[in-house]
Parts: sequence; C-alpha cells; structure tokens
Amino acid sequence: MITTIAMFGIWKAGAVYCPINFNYKGKLLSHQLHDTKPKMLISERQMVPLLNEIVSELSPLPVILHDPKVNDHDYKEDLANVELDRTFSAISFTEFLKENLDNPDIEISYDDTANIIYTSGTTGPAKGVVQSYRWIHGYTYMFRVFNKQEDVIYNDLPMYHVGGAFALVARGAFLGCTVALWDKFSPTDFWKRIEISRASNAILLDVMIPWLMNQKPTENDRYNTLNRVHMQPLPKHHHEVAKRFGIDFVSAGFGQTESGNGFVGIIDELAKGEGTPKELYKGYTKEESIAIAEELNIPLKKGQEDLPKGYMGHTSPFYEGIILNERDEECSVGETGQLALRPRFPQVLFKEYFNAPSATLEVVKNLWFHTGDVGYKGEDNTFYFVDRMKDVIRHKGENISSYQIEDMINQHEHVEVCAAFPVPAAEGDEDDIVVYVVPKTNEIDMEALDEWIKQTMPKFMWPKFICSIPDLPRTATNKVEKYKLKAKFQIEQGV
Repeated sequence: MITTIAMFGIWKAGAVYCPINFNYKGKLLSHQLHDTKPKMLISERQMVPLLNEIVSELSPLPVILHDPKVNDHDYKEDLANVELDRTFSAISFTEFLKENLDNPDIEISYDDTANIIYTSGTTGPAKGVVQSYRWIHGYTYMFRVFNKQEDVIYNDLPMYHVGGAFALVARGAFLGCTVALWDKFSPTDFWKRIEISRASNAILLDVMIPWLMNQKPTENDRYNTLNRVHMQPLPKHHHEVAKRFGIDFVSAGFGQTESGNGFVGIIDELAKGEGTPKELYKGYTKEESIAIAEELNIPLKKGQEDLPKGYMGHTSPFYEGIILNERDEECSVGETGQLALRPRFPQVLFKEYFNAPSATLEVVKNLWFHTGDVGYKGEDNTFYFVDRMKDVIRHKGENISSYQIEDMINQHEHVEVCAAFPVPAAEGDEDDIVVYVVPKTNEIDMEALDEWIKQTMPKFMWPKFICSIPDLPRTATNKVEKYKLKAKFQIEQGV
C-alpha cells in the first residue's frame, strides 16, 4: 500500500518513479542507486540494514522511512528500532504525509518520463528501462477495455514489476476499480484471497498455474468471483484450468518492460452458465465482452479449440509485429525467429535504456525493437511465443522450447513443477538438456520418471540430466531464475 501511495504521489509531483527490487542488496542495490542518483529514497524500516551496508558507496540523501505498526503484517520486532546511518537524513513517512498536500499543479505531458524500471540483470548489470506516461496508457489499454468500475482487480505481483504496478494497479486507477493487494503469490491462500476481496480479474504467470492446478480439487473450485484471468505464457492446458475454476475468459499476449503489451488474444473458455456463478459475476457480460473484442478486431477463440502452446493472438493496435532471422530478414510463415515490434504511435515503446546508449541502439537496430524472444507467425497473422532466446535448446537437429519440455514433465503425477534449460554438449555444437524437478513427495523415483519421459516424449526431447531439488529459485513474479540453476549444475558437475 505504501508503495502504491508513493507511486501516484511521485507522478503527481512530476517526478520519476524508480522502484527497487526488495531482494537487492550489496552491489545490486548500490548499482541502481548509483545509476539513477535519486533526489529522495522511500523505504521501510526493515530495509535499513541493507542501506547501512552500502552507505560508504552512496552520496548523502534524504530517506523517507515507513514504520509498520505492531499488528501490521510486515512488522518485524527485531528491526523495529534499527537506526539509519547518519549519512542519510531520515524522515518519517507518516510525518511526510502531513506536509502541504495542496495540488502541486504540475503540468505533465504524455511524452514525459514517468518511470525507470530495471530489468532483472541476470546476464549483466541491470538496465533501467525509461518509460513515458503514454507507455503506461498503451500497456494497460488492452486489459482495461474489458473492465468496468465495479470490477475488483487482484494483485500479488510486486510494485517494482510492470505487471504489478501498471497492468494491475495503474489499470485500476484508470477505471476507478478496487485493487486488492497482497505481498506475494501463495498457491494455498490464493482462493481464500479471491473470496475475501471478491476479485473478478487476476494475472497468472509461469509456474503460478501448475501450482494452482496441483492443489487438491474440491467440489467448490468453480464457486468463486474470478471471471477473467490473463495467463502468460499461455499454457497448453488453459481450458482445463478454466473449467476447473469457472473462469469465463482467458487473455493471452506478450508483456515486456520495454514494449508493454505487444500482442493480444481473448479466449472464450466456457459456455454461458458454466463459468462464474451468476450471483458472483461482476463486470461486462459475456455478450458485451465479445462485442468489445469484435469492435477492436481482437482475435476471439473458443476454449475448446486446440491452440498451440504459446498462443499470443495478433499485434495490438499500437504495434506492427514481425519475426526476424539472424540477419534481420523477415522469416517465412511457421519459421521461428526473433520477435520484433515497431510502434505505430510515439512513446508507446520505451524511450531508452537509462545511461546505456549502446544497449539501446543494439535492440532498436534496423528500425525494429528486438525483444530477445523467439516466436513464429501463423498463416492468419497470429503470433506464437516459443521461448527466451537464451533458453531455446538445440538438440538432435531440433530447436526445442524449454517451456514445451516443462509443460510435458509437469503432467507427471509426482512432479510439482520443473525447469528445463540447455548446457553445451560434451561433443559437437548442440546442447544437452537439463531438467530440475521439484517432487510432490520425497518418494519420487527418478529412474521411474526417466522411464516415463522416454515413453511419453519424443526422443529428441529426452533430458540427459534429471535432478531433484526442493524448490526452484524464483523472482518475486514467480519467474524461474534458470541462471541460478545453471550455476548450481555447473558446480555439481565440476564444470
């Protein structure tokens, strides 16, 4: 809640919102503060030790501190009285809000810088993505056209992430919707939270979906208020998820810090009366939703259709889309290559990487923004996501998506979730496949799992290495940090 208040206050004052991943410390934290040289830092008392650790690397600046109350969920008794180093000047967030609250009457234009959002930085120093106010408008547009003010938007994504801050919270502000906020995703508490908030909209990313499906089914699974869910990337079994939980519409697309939402597709999952119970339903009706999709030329699919994994729909009205080969030539229909986008309007694409002109020029070469993701285009101008470029596996003459391998192995009855990635093969120029598996129980038989894979999956997809792990390293948005798994594998193999 504090971050939400701060974000809108920063915009109102004409300043720039630059959130920091709360997991950062040491060099990761000091890098972002060095890069942006902020005039002011807003933080929480529990983060003070992390700031004190890097005080010698920073210039003095005012720090506005939020102090949770004793009964607040984020109150930590052992950190309640920790003092900020005197190099900083501490200001109470509560007292700060008592200052002059008159409208600052700052004139803001759509092309002004609103945010600097930092990428994950898994392959090098994190880069700050500079976004305009129009970027926020474009990113949220295809979400919010399907919402009314009565909708309740559920959010458990962090506010340093574009999904949490903009696709969910800022979207709600555009419409005057209620937004229900939680710290992080919980597969065991998710439906309790939906019940408490009576949320009608949510976003499910990556491993959130198998986690929910792996919970024990109940006869009341469908009796909930959630009628619209955005799934990214779209799983092959999206219709099974919708049937179990009574989700009327699933949206697909492509979200990115630099480009926002470049692709959009809507799936009408269930017949009228089979989804959210009438007495719990809120927002646009099924008929109204279909009419909106038709008016905006958004592709509308039926849930029963056999959509290939990674379906993203068509490009949004704000972009042109293309698939490019390594020479930046357009790929033929069905051929995989790098997804690239070109804006139709000023400022819907990010402005630049902050203080990184060379990196900016690299991704916008030849008048296309290069996303770093692999996809392909179908006969009807429909686009499909395949994988991150760094996670595409070349094995036995085939280009294989790690998502495809994971999707199949996750169906094993004793697998909670898994992650697949490539490592250089001992011989030749291709890759070997590594899979880390989180078992549902400690009794999983890895040899039996290997045999099941060989009976179920084509030979070119068989992993050479299958490893068990108690849990997968993840970001706060539940994206699996495969670079950490690769480092772990290299250590274990003595590479």
